[in-house]
Amino acid sequence: MITTPLDPKVKHRLSTESNIWLATVRPNGTPHLAPIWFVWVEGRVYVCTSADSVKARNLQANPSVTCALENGNAPVVLEGHARPIESVPPAVIEAFQRKYDWNIRTDTTYDQVIEIEPMKIRS
Repeated sequence: MITTPLDPKVKHRLSTESNIWLATVRPNGTPHLAPIWFVWVEGRVYVCTSADSVKARNLQANPSVTCALENGNAPVVLEGHARPIESVPPAVIEAFQRKYDWNIRTDTTYDQVIEIEPMKIRS
């Protein structure tokens, strides 16, 4: 867990930007990289995906992830560990609703919420 205060500009970008690139590791060791919607809530990244997606399957074998915001001219890169969660905090549900007008509780396609705990943030 990150214990130092996050730069307010970085926190703002994590709270407002639409997409993050999520890199997971396949069981054979090769990377899988995909853009995905996300929310930043209480120092963690949350994404929703299908429970049988490549991302979800990769995380079963290896919880290590790297995430990056889209703007390569002003990089924000997070390294951390991801885990599927069953009990989604109300603040996360509300954040997806507010940011994307998306009710993740009723979505049957993207049925897995993944919590990413950053261990390192570079910007």
